[in-house]
Amino acid sequence: MPHDVPLISTLVIALGLAWVFGAIANRFRLPPLVGYLIAGIVIGPFTPGFVADQDLAIQLAELGVILLMFGVGLHFSLEDLLSVRAIALPGAIVQIACATLLGMGLAFWMGWDLAGGFVFGLALSVASTVVLLRAMQERRLIETERGRIAVGWLIVEDIVMVMTLVLLPGFVAAFAGEDMARLNVTAVAATLGWTLAKFAGFVAVMLIVGKRVIPWVLHYMAHTGSRELFRLSVFAIALGAAYGAAELFGVSFALGAFFAGMILSESALSQQAAQETLPLRDAFAVLFFVSVGMLFDPAILVHAPIAVLGTLLIIIVGKSLAAYGIMRLFGYSIASALTISASLAQIGEFSFILANLGVELKVLPEDGRDLILAGAIMSIILNPFMFSLLDHILVRREKASEAAAQAEAVVEEEEEPPREPIRPTHLTDHVVLVGHGRVGSHVSNNLSKQKIPFFVIEDNDDVVHALKEQGIEAFSGNAAAPDVLTAANLNAARCLLVAIPDAFEGGQVVQQARASNPHLPIIARSHSDAETEHLLTHGADIVIVGEHEIAKAMLEQLAADSADKKKPAADETKS
Repeated sequence: MPHDVPLISTLVIALGLAWVFGAIANRFRLPPLVGYLIAGIVIGPFTPGFVADQDLAIQLAELGVILLMFGVGLHFSLEDLLSVRAIALPGAIVQIACATLLGMGLAFWMGWDLAGGFVFGLALSVASTVVLLRAMQERRLIETERGRIAVGWLIVEDIVMVMTLVLLPGFVAAFAGEDMARLNVTAVAATLGWTLAKFAGFVAVMLIVGKRVIPWVLHYMAHTGSRELFRLSVFAIALGAAYGAAELFGVSFALGAFFAGMILSESALSQQAAQETLPLRDAFAVLFFVSVGMLFDPAILVHAPIAVLGTLLIIIVGKSLAAYGIMRLFGYSIASALTISASLAQIGEFSFILANLGVELKVLPEDGRDLILAGAIMSIILNPFMFSLLDHILVRREKASEAAAQAEAVVEEEEEPPREPIRPTHLTDHVVLVGHGRVGSHVSNNLSKQKIPFFVIEDNDDVVHALKEQGIEAFSGNAAAPDVLTAANLNAARCLLVAIPDAFEGGQVVQQARASNPHLPIIARSHSDAETEHLLTHGADIVIVGEHEIAKAMLEQLAADSADKKKPAADETKS
């Protein structure tokens, strides 16, 4: 058997190093994304040692882009965007324009042409969805006004970038000759019209045909009862839409996947689809970031330090000042303006995609891609520190406002806390339910029917929002986090039900709950004897093994059926 297997070696070493460096980054409280990029640099052609197959890595990265954009589409909500459209729409567009102009200015200083500067500036204008959402979730700001503005802002940026990926090849093809500064207006108009026509045709097909076919296919596969086929159907839809978009309509893989996810998000099965595909989506997304790291030449830090510094300043200073000014101009508080500024002071996924496309189209110099990658890595590393600085500033302002209030001074605006505070529920003698999945939802339905008060902790924001709309008290967060359980008022609770399927995480929940209330009855679920022992060791009173209970119910039903069959025979004997 031949051992020259570049695909396997690329996958194994890329994922292995991504895991190692991602864990190291996480240990230092940095986004794992930083570790993935460093792993790519290590196995790239610009550093000594093993060099992965770059062509294979790029193709694997394309799958990562498709699945990543599919995930973006799954979480795309038109309602959320409309609720903050008055600030998110103009804010994002103006901020993109400011960052693009700054990038073009730096590119002009470096001697690049207009088209290269435009792509460079545009790549610096869009923030990373992954980094921003993590920062918002850590501060419990997703459901606040600040969180909705940040997410809405991101959605607008994503839409602009998706449109850019579609239109950029057409614009480049329309430039006259090799002089990219001269523009053939007629050719540009024709190319733009044809591109928009194909784009409109694709959108029409997806909204008219896809909107009916995709949900129908998913529901049909769900009713087959095969989890494997359901998962496969989701991947087939994502990849098929992306491939069809590129082959039939000439648009990007990313756009096709984005629309497939957006249409799927309207289905009742969207959450299940997202959960089923998340592991593979994350794995290929990791390969995408690793492949991006492989393209980065660290020598740019030595050869062009001033350009790197200028790029970084545009990302973390220029964009932040633009966002802050826009927020203040629209009348938002200093706290909200600073939060949005810190959230956007980094770049990520779309910047990489646009940089690669720019180099492929020979619009952006390779040095430009290196500058974008350097700016991304450094801004992502610095972003947590910016939020720490933001926390420090807002805490100081909050203390100053309290002192001013005590002195009966006039306070111009009410200060907002750097993190959304956790307010414990006022429920007493209630059941605390951790997890609202397949098991937790059944539990909550029965508790509602019995009119037993209960409080839900669930890490899925959409589920929590739906529960609140039903009038059920719920909190969005990971119950294993040290401060989240305080929302449940455990000292006044009747019982704690741990319904999450992960026994390791469940053990952390049980341990913290037991420390908070030593006398609280705790019931948890598990899938094996080892998991049961783990939960009992951490303080659970009762652990229910799902498989055992199913077997027990089956045997009880069998015994009942046997008794029913024997009863008529016994009656006949007596007669």
